[in-house]
Amino acid sequence: SRRTSSVGFRQTEQKTVSNWNMRLSLSILLLAIGADAFAPVCRQSSRLNVPCTILSEAATAEKMADSGKPPASSGPDANIEDVEIPTNLPSDVGMDYIPLATMLATGQLAEADQFTRDALIVIAGSKDKGRDFVYFTEVKDIPSTDLATIERLWNKFSGGKFGYSVQKKKFRQSKFDFEVFCKKIGWTTTEGDVERKKRWFGASEFTYDVKKAPEGHLPLTSALRGTSLIKELLAHPVWDNDDWKKDP
Repeated sequence: SRRTSSVGFRQTEQKTVSNWNMRLSLSILLLAIGADAFAPVCRQSSRLNVPCTILSEAATAEKMADSGKPPASSGPDANIEDVEIPTNLPSDVGMDYIPLATMLATGQLAEADQFTRDALIVIAGSKDKGRDFVYFTEVKDIPSTDLATIERLWNKFSGGKFGYSVQKKKFRQSKFDFEVFCKKIGWTTTEGDVERKKRWFGASEFTYDVKKAPEGHLPLTSALRGTSLIKELLAHPVWDNDDWKKDP
């Protein structure tokens, strides 16, 4: 009788443990499903692997690391009223600029800034050559149509404060002195008595705010490989006249 009781107790104990493990496994499964059930669905451009306007921190960090830009995020601006997202955004290479328009319209300037640099890699032909950066000699291959589309979007949603054409004006006002230019558009900072360029790595030191940033502050162009790239961008023939301002 004592042996039968002992065996019965062990069987009951095993069933209890088994049932508890099953409930635990089911709970974990439900949590995993629930975590993804409400995750945002992104549609990506066929020409460029660009995250949608809702970005996870990990995805943003990974994407920005590819282009030498520190992880930065500027969530949608709650103060921005509903605006119409333009959809007629011409490209000579089939680039989809609706994500850029959406980011700029909703105040996601850090993401729009990254999209712009990534787009240059595509439309300059650098990506097709297996590189994740643009040589200054490739700027001449960037279609004026695409640069004009990018510029109209930056200009429109910043109230004329941001864009390459604004930077060109600031560069000219600086008498083509790159150091003076960087200071004028807020790409420098001061530590004690020392003035230096704002850092591209670590915590972002740039300003993703239309109201707070100086004119010409965005979009950013990396000068890690020298200043030739940005100088060529600002000298692109698309800026020779105001045709880029015309809506398609």
